[in-house]
Amino acid sequence: MLELQTAQEAIARTERELRSASFTALSSDRAVRATAGPQGELSGIEFLENKYRDMSPQELAASVLEAAAAARLKMNRHVMKAMAPFAEPSSDVPELKGFELDWERIFGAEVLRDDEPADRAGRAAPGWRDALDEED
Repeated sequence: MLELQTAQEAIARTERELRSASFTALSSDRAVRATAGPQGELSGIEFLENKYRDMSPQELAASVLEAAAAARLKMNRHVMKAMAPFAEPSSDVPELKGFELDWERIFGAEVLRDDEPADRAGRAAPGWRDALDEED
């Protein structure tokens, strides 16, 4: 019972922390900063240094989408890391074998990837940005 109570308290703490969490990311061109809230929703967007004034609508849209996706990915990885211990088997109670969580199914395949393709400057660049480069 003590282990169950301890687990319930830890889950409650984690839920409270996750409810107030947010993550911010910059687009690779450093024109847009986006913030994702606790459920991965876009909760903020900033256009930096008036760079948007010199961008085409397609470039600006790509920067917004890139920054939003990166912030959402950070949030998803944070949730995954915070919740993973609750799925593991209990070392003190052998009957609690834990369970598998399909993080890829929950958040998408990118949440499990460590390798992002790099752009010419060595920064991570999303695949859809290639289409913009081809148009130029």
